[in-house]
Amino acid sequence: MTRNDPVAGALCSINNSEGVGKREVTINIASKLIGNILRVMQKQGYIGEFEYIDDGRAGKFRVQLLGRINKCGVIKPRFPVKNKDFEKMEFQYLPAPDFGVLIVSTPYGVLSHYEAKTRKTGGRLIAYVY
Repeated sequence: MTRNDPVAGALCSINNSEGVGKREVTINIASKLIGNILRVMQKQGYIGEFEYIDDGRAGKFRVQLLGRINKCGVIKPRFPVKNKDFEKMEFQYLPAPDFGVLIVSTPYGVLSHYEAKTRKTGGRLIAYVY
C-alpha cells in the first residue's frame, strides 16, 4: 500500500487479493474517492459488500471479493476525456469492447463510463476494472 497514491494502493490490494483467491481484503487508507470507486465497482457487480471501519486515523475499508475481477488499476495521469472520446479510451484501457468499465470523475460524481455516456458528460479518468 503506497502512501503517495492511496487509490493505486487500494486497487493494487484488491487486484493482488483476487489473484490469490481471497474472499475479503482490507484497504488500510480510506477516503471519499476510494469509497466512491468501490461503490461503482459494486454497482457493476465486481465486488460484494464493503464497509468503512473507523480506526481513529485515516480509516479502513473491508471489501468482500466475488472473484470476478481479472485486473483493476489506476489511470495516471488522470486524463480529461470528453463524452465522444470514451470509445477511444475503452480501446486503450480495456481488453475488448463492452468488457470492463472505466471509472470517471464527473461533475455528477464518480461514475462508470456507461453512466457518463448516458448523461452525456465528460470527466477525468480515474481507474479501470475488467
